Amino acid sequence: MIRAGKRNVLGVLVDITDYEGATDAVLTAAREHRHLALTALAVHGVMSGVHDPSYAARLNSFDVVTPDGQPVRWALNLLHGVGLRDRVYGPDLTLSVLRRCAAEGLPVYLYGSTPSTLDSLRRRLGHLMPELRVAGAEPSKFRQSHPGEATEIASRIEASGARVVLVGLGCPRQEVFAHALRPLVDMPVLEVGAAFDYHAGLLAPPPPWLQRVGLEWCWRLGHEPARLWRRYLLLNPAYLTRLWAQLVHLWRATPPSGTWDRPTTHPV
Repeated sequence: MIRAGKRNVLGVLVDITDYEGATDAVLTAAREHRHLALTALAVHGVMSGVHDPSYAARLNSFDVVTPDGQPVRWALNLLHGVGLRDRVYGPDLTLSVLRRCAAEGLPVYLYGSTPSTLDSLRRRLGHLMPELRVAGAEPSKFRQSHPGEATEIASRIEASGARVVLVGLGCPRQEVFAHALRPLVDMPVLEVGAAFDYHAGLLAPPPPWLQRVGLEWCWRLGHEPARLWRRYLLLNPAYLTRLWAQLVHLWRATPPSGTWDRPTTHPV
C-alpha cells in the first residue's frame, strides 16, 4: 500500500498512492463516519486547474487526488522521481471501493448521470456484487443548483443510510459539486468521472495495451469525437508544454494559495 503525500503537477497537488492506498483511505473514512473528498484526475482535470485557479485551489483542498491518467503518473515520476508503477484509474478504483464496501456491509449512494444509466449500473453491479447494498441513486439534474440545494441533497444522502457517495458528473462539474457537498455529509465522497458509463455498459473500455501506453484518449476520442475533440486535441499539447516548462524551471507552477469559498451555485 502506497500513501506518500502529494506532489505538484502544474500547480495541482496529486497524491503518490496506489489502488490499495486510495481504497483504504476511503474505507477508513467510511468506518469512522468522517468526510473525505477523493477525485481521480486525468490531464483534463489538471489543465482545468491551470486555467482556473479557483478550481485548482478546490482540488488542492481535496483529501485524495489520484493520478487517473498515465500522463499524470508519468508527470509525478518525471518531476518528482516517485517511481509509481501504475496509475489509479477511476473506473478500476470504483470497483475496488465497491468490493470493499460489499465485503464490509457499507451501503453506497450513487449520484449523477441519467436515470437509465443508473438503472443499468445498479443492475450490472447487482450481478457483479450481489452483496453490495445500494442505499440510493439520484440522477443529475444537468443544471446549476438552487440556494440551499446542496443541503437538501446531503440530507437525502444521510437519510438513506449510505456510508460512501460515488459521484459521476464528469470533470470539472463533479469536483465543484463535491467541494460543496463534502462538509455536509459525514462520509467519503468519490468523484469517478466516466466510471458510471463504463460499468453500466454504455461505454466500451479501451484495450489494456492502449491504457498502458497512455493512449486511452484516442479510444475515447474515436467514440465521442464531437464532444471530446477540443479536450484532447487542444489540452494534450498544452499539458505537455506546461509539463516541460515546469521540468526545466521555466515556470514555477505555484499551487494557488488563499482560501476559496464554496461557490454559491454548483452543478447538480
